[in-house]
Amino acid sequence: MALTLHGTVSDNTVALDRKTATPLIINGDMAIAQRGDQTGVTAYRYINVDRFFINIINLGTWSFAQSTDTPTGLGFASSLKIDCTTADASPAAADNFYLSMQSEGQNLQILEKGTSDAQTSTLAYWIKSNKTGNYVVELWDRTNDRHVGKVVTISSANTWEKHICNFPADTSGALANTNARSIMISWAFDSGSNFTSGTLPTSWASRVDANRFVGTNLGLGDNTANEVLITGVQWEMGTFTSSTMPPFQHEDAGTSLARCQRYCFRIVSNSTYGIFSAGYSSNSTTFLAAINFPNTMRATPTMSSGGAFGVIEGSSGRTVSSISFDGNSRGLDNCRADVTVNAAIQGNGGMLRANNDTDAFIQADAEL
Repeated sequence: MALTLHGTVSDNTVALDRKTATPLIINGDMAIAQRGDQTGVTAYRYINVDRFFINIINLGTWSFAQSTDTPTGLGFASSLKIDCTTADASPAAADNFYLSMQSEGQNLQILEKGTSDAQTSTLAYWIKSNKTGNYVVELWDRTNDRHVGKVVTISSANTWEKHICNFPADTSGALANTNARSIMISWAFDSGSNFTSGTLPTSWASRVDANRFVGTNLGLGDNTANEVLITGVQWEMGTFTSSTMPPFQHEDAGTSLARCQRYCFRIVSNSTYGIFSAGYSSNSTTFLAAINFPNTMRATPTMSSGGAFGVIEGSSGRTVSSISFDGNSRGLDNCRADVTVNAAIQGNGGMLRANNDTDAFIQADAEL
């Protein structure tokens, strides 16, 4: 019996080119979007779709949405939609706009970068835009400050295209085997001359800003009618073509969410009085609640909250005026919330909940 993973194989032959059991790109199908759609974005941040980051320097205003517009017949249900809402048709020299995804060094040791056994790699994804033109895809080794790039062309407007980017091996600059930021993959959709005036490095070289995005002329920010959608992002070891690229690894929703929650965990009430945590009143004005993370986080997280909260203590409701998060009690697996309330009874147990707010949230960030 033949098993075909991709391409054409003969009977009783297994063609297995993938060298990793799990995808190197987390959430490449854009299925997880814990932060929710975003509008009015003018500066760098992690965006709605988990694990993806936008770099913006003075180049328009943008919205980011999880779209159901996807290439057909491939099992994708979501894409990331990037929409220009305030245009900048003449970027200044230092301006830029690029999408990126970052990985931990300990997850990229398979590249064997910095050794004589260094591996080539291939990035594949589906992309669609109302514009045609060129953009640069870059790998930037943040450990050793080295980069390599490739010019890619959107040739048909409003059409899903599969793009394949082959990158050479790098025998210089080993990646740190830690949880720190390592290689960053970027898609440069618009840029000022400070990043386009040099020579694009088609082999690995020390980073020079003027060389990073040479060849980018898409100009995504020049009109509010412009948009780009992307999905099916995968990164494989080895050199492949569109016909030999291993198929996209679809992870189940629970696995993908758990991998994302290593970097960002967001609890949203989703109901008018949704429960966040149990706790107790340590005095008349302070309620202490334990926030447990579903997965061990990459690093000690930064905590934040938003919306209207309340505490139910026995049969009594307490008004919440503020929430802070104790640094000494914050770890990789949980955190203490210090909730300021009114008229609590010391020693009473209770629950931290939303107060007539379906969008109240608590968030832990341990992003790269």
